[in-house]
Amino acid sequence: MLVAAAEPNVNKETGVLRGRDILCFSHDWSGDPLSKTHLMRILARENRILWVNAIANRMPTAAKKDMARIFRKLAAFAEPVKEVEPNIFVLNPLAIPAYGNAAIRGFNQRFLRSQVLRAMRRLGFRRPINMVFNPAAGLLAGKLGEDTTVYYCVDEYTAFTGVSSGLKEIVDSLFRTADLVVVSAEKLFESKKALNVNTHLIRHGTDWKHFRGAIEPDTKIPAEIADLPRPIIGFHGLLADWVDYDLIRKTAERYTSGSIVLIGKIAVDADEKIKVLGGAANIHLLGRKPYTDLPAYCKGFDVAINPFVINELTLAANPLKVREYLAAGLMVVSTDIPEVRILENCLVAASHADFLEKIETALSSARSRAEISDSVRHESWEAKIEELRGLIERTEGKKE
Repeated sequence: MLVAAAEPNVNKETGVLRGRDILCFSHDWSGDPLSKTHLMRILARENRILWVNAIANRMPTAAKKDMARIFRKLAAFAEPVKEVEPNIFVLNPLAIPAYGNAAIRGFNQRFLRSQVLRAMRRLGFRRPINMVFNPAAGLLAGKLGEDTTVYYCVDEYTAFTGVSSGLKEIVDSLFRTADLVVVSAEKLFESKKALNVNTHLIRHGTDWKHFRGAIEPDTKIPAEIADLPRPIIGFHGLLADWVDYDLIRKTAERYTSGSIVLIGKIAVDADEKIKVLGGAANIHLLGRKPYTDLPAYCKGFDVAINPFVINELTLAANPLKVREYLAAGLMVVSTDIPEVRILENCLVAASHADFLEKIETALSSARSRAEISDSVRHESWEAKIEELRGLIERTEGKKE
């Protein structure tokens, strides 16, 4: 258990994103590493992070996965704040995932605030930077003694399936009250800049050195895919309802002599839709794999795919997996997502038929894996931190 006011093991030089206390409201730390994970790990080299695990954006269903998650949340709530990595401390909060009711919203605000302030006191956090990735945490923005509030918006959250009513009101308020808004896609920038004049675009980076391992001679292709018939058409990421399963089925039917490898957890909202893949002998659902193993799986792929349906949510998305595929030296075929269009070595399809043709084009590409990987070498998370540092410096300078 933590004791109060632990001395930060960080660079003693203070300043913008150096020697600071940072709150981060995001997904569960134990989940797959997302943009927030990468950013906070870098910031933890010179700052202390209080990572607040997920505050639900939607009401749970009666599905077994949702029930299991509820029990995990209740068990985790009893755990003390713990340091999971140097200078990264994780808090497991509890809240009622219903925001349409004013009374419940008020209760959540008070209850969550008390939990976070208690953790801050234990750690000796003072005048933190509040970095909000999870919009439900907008309830607490400006109420935690923070110096600066940053809303880091990486999705059109109100477009998610099953999102709690009332969340839009919280999100709109967060846009208006944040000192700085950072978005990860051009479409988000265009739709949100009118809500806050200090809105800026920082596109996702990539863990280039990690995924570059896919082209290293010493990296071994995992046994479960090493002997699969080729070509191996691969995907890694959350298998949610924004994935086009009909398109994956068509791909399997087109490449009957090859293999479709899908790596990732199946989300509750996709349990029914994914059934369309049943009975296809060349579709291999491998489940979630450790992040450390993903480069090895990518090494076994011949081409990578980003088969998203086209809707309000995906048009504003910046799929992190695409840059990871590229860092691994893979040609990418995607449905027509605007943020993918701008990337070299990505073939964007206008229709299902075009998607299948683009896979053929990618498989016959003469570009080496090293060339493809080098094309995103400059897009490191460290470079994104420097962009963020500059924005926060200007924002805090205007407040002095």
